Amino acid sequence: MNLILICIGKTEQKEIDSLINIYKNRLIHYCDFSMIEIPKLKNKKTSIIEQKNKEGELIEKHLKNDDLIVLLDEKGKKYSSKEFSFFLNKILISGSKRIVFVVGGPYGFSKHILLKYKNQISLSEMTFPHQLIRLFFIEQLYRGFTILKNHPYHN
Repeated sequence: MNLILICIGKTEQKEIDSLINIYKNRLIHYCDFSMIEIPKLKNKKTSIIEQKNKEGELIEKHLKNDDLIVLLDEKGKKYSSKEFSFFLNKILISGSKRIVFVVGGPYGFSKHILLKYKNQISLSEMTFPHQLIRLFFIEQLYRGFTILKNHPYHN
């Protein structure tokens, strides 16, 4: 089973990237994990709606029809770490070959994307830089697997 994290833009701080790599390496023991970084849009004259629509098109180019898609959105369902591990287990046994988590751009997702993909989770009611959300999510993904395997990391 493949777990994929799609993000808009690259991680620009090598310290954050280094921490992300620590958790990516830990995830190897639990799943086939990869990240896809979609380049940021460079046209500054684009309206917010146009930018979200274009980012949505770029995201969908990386999706397959049989993917299970989970959007990371501030209006999504909130979970504790243990609740997230149960959600993770539920999607792992869904039979999907690829589970794709998606972090939107700086303005979030287009209406089209939000309406099309109903699985939406929120990591917090607080706002964080997108680079940190990647780190937080990958750590929580690792934590979720350790909870499912009764590994002491969560304690």
